[in-house]
This record gives sequence, structure tokens and C-alpha cells, in this order.
Amino acid sequence: MPDQLRHIAHFDLDSFFVSVEIRNNPSLRGKPVLVGGYERGVVAACSYEARKFGIHSAMPMKKAMQLCPDAIVTNSSRSDYSKYSRWVTEIISAKVPLFEKASIDEFYIDLTGMDKFFGVSQYAGELRQHIIDETGLPISCGLSSARFISKMATNEAKPNGFLEIPHGKEKEFLWPLGIEKINGVGKQTEQQLKSFGIYTIEDIAKTPVELMARYAGKWGEALWHKAHGHGSAEISTDWEQKSMSHENTFDSDYTDTDFLHKELVRLTEKTAYSLREDEKLTGCVTVKIRYSDFETTSRQETVDYTALDDVLIAKVKDLFNRSYQKGRPVRLLGVRFNQFIPMTMQMSLFENNLEKLNLYKAVDDIKNQFGNNLVTKATSLHMGESSSHSTTRHNKKKGS
Repeated sequence: MPDQLRHIAHFDLDSFFVSVEIRNNPSLRGKPVLVGGYERGVVAACSYEARKFGIHSAMPMKKAMQLCPDAIVTNSSRSDYSKYSRWVTEIISAKVPLFEKASIDEFYIDLTGMDKFFGVSQYAGELRQHIIDETGLPISCGLSSARFISKMATNEAKPNGFLEIPHGKEKEFLWPLGIEKINGVGKQTEQQLKSFGIYTIEDIAKTPVELMARYAGKWGEALWHKAHGHGSAEISTDWEQKSMSHENTFDSDYTDTDFLHKELVRLTEKTAYSLREDEKLTGCVTVKIRYSDFETTSRQETVDYTALDDVLIAKVKDLFNRSYQKGRPVRLLGVRFNQFIPMTMQMSLFENNLEKLNLYKAVDDIKNQFGNNLVTKATSLHMGESSSHSTTRHNKKKGS
């Protein structure tokens, strides 16, 4: 749609984990709330009341409690985080033609062309209110011509607000803001640019692009374009369409449940490794069974978003046990993950415990350095070359 004005909305559930905790326990409202673990834990999310004490995500819980001894630490609703995320996803899916789930609590929506039938601003506002009314969760929204501007507008609209940047008003919105407001500008880049006298987005815009490239390389050139309001309006649907899978066809047919379980563990570990390599979490697991007569069955189930082997192995075994016709010879097993979201810092902290995720990543690093066969769990040992075929798939659904 090159000649059509683009309308990109960005929706972000405010302090999502905290908001779910408050929805389930209204007595927490208005109090400094921290989501995370007590012992050697870190803050996965914190309420706005807690932020007033200087607390932020990824801060050690011990330090956070020193800053605010009266803070309430909880994760009692952790099993509901994925459920509420899916609820919001379903609402958005039913109301708009094209959207991207950028994380567990963040969405980009393409409303281009809808101004022919509705006021785009009105429609975005009504959708936001509908989500609030249905779920009871606060959500902020930004609307503009580009993804990055909409995200910045959302940040300015928080908490629980809506901000539209009309076409032609991009510079008016951007230029007064500090350079640290641009998503992706970290402390190092911020200090580097400030050392050259660049403090605001207007300063970037008024610096020759060649000079910006000298100051910050390719990122400097990208910043210059952003400062002039130029940004992508593309919406990706890969989060919904891609899958990862591994499957094995055996040389012989097997009825030994212990053997089949070990093979499922191996396939799950292999697929989870691919998942972490792509910095993704999965929200759906499928187990495929093909019997000796070529009859094939599969069972699929949603899970709390995860990339942890032990969680995924438990679900895979459960699906297999509920599907397998005991005593019937099996010639093929397969494990597939889909419904991906990015493994953001917040989602990494949200995982069962950070130490466990870091352990899996450390094992992944060893595999990358020395080969996948060097490190394996005890349950996967003695598999040998029991399978004649091993396939890896990173698929997209046809016709999407």
C-alpha cells in the first residue's frame, strides 16, 4: 500500500504480571508490588508504586527490599499470565485483520484502510477500552504512521492511556524527547551521543547524517532517519505461523514404553535447544505418533510460555501417555512447538527460575562449541543410533 497512509497501533499491557496479580487479589491495588522470588531472586516486574522507590525489572530482590521494605513480593498468579495473554490475543484477533504479538504483553496492529469504515483513532480507542472491560487489565496504546513512533507514544501514554500522533506531526512529537526515549538506545549509546552534545531527538535530526554515522556507526544513520519520523510500518505474523519440530522414524518398530519415553526426551531437548537458539518461548506443544501400519495421530495442547526442558518434557510425556495405544508398535515419534513469542528480558526473568534457564543456556553454549552430542541428560543416554531418519522443520503454514 505505497500510496496509502499507514496507521500502526501499539498496545502494551501495563506492568502485566503485576496487573494480573492485582486483578486476582484487589487488596494489592495501590501498593508497592514486586513479582519474583524471595531467595536469590530478581524482580520480574514491579508496580508503579514500587518504581517510585527506584526499583526496576532485573534488580536483585534483596536490593529491591532494601529500597522498599514494605514491598509485597508475589508470583501467586504466575499460572494465569499466559492465560490472560491469550485472552487479550483472542480479543485482538477477533477485531482486527492484521496484528503481531511482539511479546506476552505487547502487540502491533495494522489499522491501515480502516479509516474508510471507522475513524482509526476511535477504533483503536474502542478496542483498548474493550480489552480493559473484558479482562480488567490496564493497557496503553499509541497510534501513528510507524512502529517505533507508536511504541514511543505508548510509553508516553502510560499508565493506562492512549496517545495518537497524527500524520505530519511526527517531528512535533519526537523532537522534544530525550535520546534515551528511542527504543534500543542503551546507556552506552546515550552517554556516547551526549559527549558530542546530542541530548534530544531534535539534536539528532539536525546533525548531518554522515556525522551521526561517524558517532554511532550504522546505528547512527538509523537514528537520524528515526529522528525525521521515518520508520517501518510492517507487521510480522511469524509468531503465529512458524513451528519447530523434530521427528524420528525407527529402523524397527517399538512397543517398549521406556524406550519411547527416552526418545521423546531426546526429541524435546533437541527442539527446546532450537527454541532457545532463536530466543523464543513456545505456547503450544504437539506430540506425533505413527504406528507400524502407518496410522498417524497427534495431540496438541497449549502451555504456559516457556523454553525450559523439564517443563516441556513433562508436557510431551503427558501428551504421549494420553495418546499412545499401549502395546501397539510405533515406527515414528515427533515433537513440535509453535505459538512463539520472543524471549525478552522480562520473559526470561518470568521463567520458573532464572538459574535454571541460565543453566540450560550454558549447556547450549557448550553444545555450540563442542557439538550437540557432547552434553546430554541421563534420561537420553544409550539411545545410540536407534533412528534411521531425523528431520528438523522450521515451517510456515501454507496460504498465510
